[in-house]
Amino acid sequence: MFEKVLIANRGEIALRIARACRELGVRTVAVCSTADRDSAVARFADETVQIGPPPGRLSYLNAAALIEAARRTGAQAIHPGYGFLSEDADFAEICAENGLVFIGPPAEVMLALGDKSKARTALGATGLPLPPGSQEPVASAAHAARVAAEIGYPVIIKAAAGGGGRGMTVVVDQRALAAAYHRTRQSARAVFGDDRVYLERYLVHARHVEVQVLCDGYGNGVHLGTRDCSVQRRHQKLIEEGPAPALPAAMLDEMASVAVRAALAVGYQGAGTFEFLVDEHEQFHFIEINCRIQVEHPVTEMITGVDLVHEQIHIASGTPLRLRQSEIRPRGVAVECRVNAEDPHLGFTPAPGTLARFIPPGGPFTRVDTHGYPGYVIGPHYDSLLAKVVVWAPERELALNRMERALGEFVVSGPGLRTTIPFLRRVLDDATFRKGRYSTTLVNRLLDGRPEQSRTPRRRSG
Repeated sequence: MFEKVLIANRGEIALRIARACRELGVRTVAVCSTADRDSAVARFADETVQIGPPPGRLSYLNAAALIEAARRTGAQAIHPGYGFLSEDADFAEICAENGLVFIGPPAEVMLALGDKSKARTALGATGLPLPPGSQEPVASAAHAARVAAEIGYPVIIKAAAGGGGRGMTVVVDQRALAAAYHRTRQSARAVFGDDRVYLERYLVHARHVEVQVLCDGYGNGVHLGTRDCSVQRRHQKLIEEGPAPALPAAMLDEMASVAVRAALAVGYQGAGTFEFLVDEHEQFHFIEINCRIQVEHPVTEMITGVDLVHEQIHIASGTPLRLRQSEIRPRGVAVECRVNAEDPHLGFTPAPGTLARFIPPGGPFTRVDTHGYPGYVIGPHYDSLLAKVVVWAPERELALNRMERALGEFVVSGPGLRTTIPFLRRVLDDATFRKGRYSTTLVNRLLDGRPEQSRTPRRRSG
């Protein structure tokens, strides 16, 4: 086991990792920008190193500063959390070159899977079912038009280097394709420094379901069930629950099994998430793998009793996987709501401010992962996630009622501050969501003032 770990992140995930390390008897080094000097993790960690000014590219994305902080403090490993450098193969390789363990997949695995287009091809070769689309990045608008004509509209244009729900554009017909193609490439270049894009058939009224896996360096792997992440705005998740509701258990079991087989086939190590879309025929299609811990990992922890950050650290330290598939028995239902400092009525634009009052909910089977506290300043430089409220119950209706109660208790206020709490409560009150037959179109329909059309599945043929 490591003696000291540097946490190359901020916010609630940095505090979550620091807590896990303390439980394992591992000392921690927090890094912070000048804007985060008074952050919760800076107060909690054993040591804190200031690494730069507020812009992420000058602090949390500054690989040289992170490596120097690790070497100066004697850290043996770096946990990247999610976002920032968590899926950067170059950073993982730099860690190895400096004698540091990157708590995540090896650089060569991330290099193969971090590019969405390459991952699609590599994992498709293992037998994962893929939605129709281009096998390689499309080189021109004319090339995109040929692919779209072949697979059929609507299509979605995706950045090959994308992630976090960014770098995606849905196109419903040929007239809009060329402009969308160029716009997506420009956005991808600006956000990811890579303008390559590829096309997939866009599945309307699809469910977004993911599978959590854990793999070690000795050829062992397990899955920890499924999560439904269909409640999204701009392809970014707002509510997640596990297991995925109102879908056949046999299909979910098959999805989870093929995810583990694919992970082992490509030599995956650590915690990873395979993401799928489930169409109206209840056929599932692989779309991407996230080579890191997910924002919504507490959902899986609540229904399995497995601490995923503990397992990440054990695997990275060289310990064989401590779990067997037969020992993992998901129980009950867990639901997570992301409380963001955003205004849903203005397109979910960030609405930062200072937390004058901040009273998270409590009660039975209620967990709140947050870095907020009264007086904390939510600035404009980083992601707007303020807290994750997670509840568990033996069955789904009680879990949803418990979440409604918890969100109703949550007190968040401050000058200029807005949060997603009222909108989250509106989703929880929606009849279609309550039935578990919602799709990725739910948020847009609610914002448009129209009820979600019930997603009545058409059974598989054959």
